Amino acid sequence: QVQLVESGGGLVQPGGSLRLSCAVSRITLDYLYIGWFRQAPGKEREGLSCISTSDVTTYYADSVKGRFTISRDRAKNTVYLQMNSLKPDDTGVYYCATSTYYYCSPYPKDYSYWGQGTQVTVSS
Repeated sequence: QVQLVESGGGLVQPGGSLRLSCAVSRITLDYLYIGWFRQAPGKEREGLSCISTSDVTTYYADSVKGRFTISRDRAKNTVYLQMNSLKPDDTGVYYCATSTYYYCSPYPKDYSYWGQGTQVTVSS
């Protein structure tokens, strides 16, 4: 079974940066579309970004466009989410997940395997 482990979350001040990691095991990233999602307290899980097998980024949510960057390190079998210019609204639990299909989707229902999540809190 595919396993995903997120790390890199924490407490950061507004305007700061964090880099989240999603380490994937038991399958090579070469065949996976990986998405990043966020769930804020009391809100539905939101798709933020996704990277395809060819490393062509498929989408960024409007809420993070221009501030977040998704990337993949094939040697480490890890996907990253670089988050800059963080805002309090970026607070939430961040998850990575593998797409069930061979395309990127912003909808959580289209993803099969999920990590346990990492907490990001943006506050002064």
